[in-house]
Amino acid sequence: MLRSFPHSVAAYEKLQNIRHINLPEIYDVLEMDDGQIVLEEYIDGLTVAQIMEIDKYRSSGARKVLFGLCDALTVLHDRGIVHRDVKPENVIVEKSGRVVLIDFNTSRVEFGASKDTIIMGTVGYASPEQLGLAQTDARTDIYAIGVLYNVMLTGQHPSVTIAPGKAGRIVRKCTAVNPNERYQTATELWTAL
Repeated sequence: MLRSFPHSVAAYEKLQNIRHINLPEIYDVLEMDDGQIVLEEYIDGLTVAQIMEIDKYRSSGARKVLFGLCDALTVLHDRGIVHRDVKPENVIVEKSGRVVLIDFNTSRVEFGASKDTIIMGTVGYASPEQLGLAQTDARTDIYAIGVLYNVMLTGQHPSVTIAPGKAGRIVRKCTAVNPNERYQTATELWTAL
């Protein structure tokens, strides 16, 4: 159970109708006098942040996490939901290996405005458009995945150190300042991995 922000309620309500292995099941969204409460599935595992306290990821392990995230984001984006806060603390890996994207408190349902009016996301993972300069869309989440991939492999933000080889090329494309230069969909990124 968690309290949600008013702007994320539409996303949680849409999530109630989605069943996907890489997303938590949302049981109910309740309206209270002082806000909303979301009842959702308990995910028994460790966050990527907790796993990285022990060590960085190997390439194969990082790619496995990203495959799960790309699958989750494809489902979300197909339904007009932008997560806007993909980061190590919002990805849980169960002992079985199941990867689950959690925490939709900064998510929004796309509605066609010209730019975001509320700055949301986590510093370092937030795309340039999340600073109120343009409208967030699926490519916003692609940016955050690129940062996450680099941090999983190197322990550093891409502005400090870029992963070597193919992984570095993927990170650079994901984190391009211009959203038109990024992978345009999570499926496109999945294929590149």
